[in-house]
Amino acid sequence: MDITSIEKFLDLKTKKSKLVIVHFNDRSTVTGIFIVTNDHEHLKSKNFWRMVNIKNIQTWEKTKNIELSRLFNGATFSRLTDGVQ
Repeated sequence: MDITSIEKFLDLKTKKSKLVIVHFNDRSTVTGIFIVTNDHEHLKSKNFWRMVNIKNIQTWEKTKNIELSRLFNGATFSRLTDGVQ
């Protein structure tokens, strides 16, 4: 997916729950939240996105530990859908 499509989806998501399911062509889905950190604009310009897996969300909200996140290349996303929260 391109940067514009991902941003558009995420802008719509901020009005609802933040949980997102990321679908890929060549691997299983990942469910979690996209996070904004100091390097967000730089990563976004290269179509990379920082995400915290659903199993680490509570810890992330308490600690804001960036090591709980993973980077994903937006070009490998096939689609984004609403997660259930």
